[in-house]
Amino acid sequence: MEDSFKLLEDRVHRAAERLKALGAEAQSLRGELASVQARADKAEQALARAAEREGSGAEEARKAEGLAREVKALRREREEIRARVEKLVAVLESL
Repeated sequence: MEDSFKLLEDRVHRAAERLKALGAEAQSLRGELASVQARADKAEQALARAAEREGSGAEEARKAEGLAREVKALRREREEIRARVEKLVAVLESL
């Protein structure tokens, strides 16, 4: 009987430690997601400004193209982070 309680106690302690770790990771990912969203917004604004000045030549077109690629990459990164956060939240909710 004593061993059963000890095993249960150990499992509860491990679950609590894992819960803390997952909470910290989720918080970190939320911060990273906010950072990526801010970078994406900034890149989109720069892209919009570049598009407004589109008539200024080939160099502006190259800059706009580069910004468009960056925005696409940032959006993809944001979606990956969002998926990771959702998985962590699901794990936390299952506990």
